[in-house]
Amino acid sequence: MDPILIAFDSTQQALRAEMLLEYAEVEIDIRPTPKEITAGCALSIEFPQDDLVEVKRIIAEEKVEIRGLFKPANPGYVRIDE
Repeated sequence: MDPILIAFDSTQQALRAEMLLEYAEVEIDIRPTPKEITAGCALSIEFPQDDLVEVKRIIAEEKVEIRGLFKPANPGYVRIDE
């Protein structure tokens, strides 16, 4: 299953999301935002698709500002949260 990527508009929100998701024991990877995704922040968070419901809940409850949720497509990425 492909991982899901969260893109952000600010580094502050990316770091906040990292802390919240690690606290919730979601397995994440910090990685550069792919060039196909226009975002205001160079950091993105990747996580397993199985954790999507939990990640969305945390983002909503904690009011984390995100650019969007994306999954790999051929080519590039496709937004999945619209």
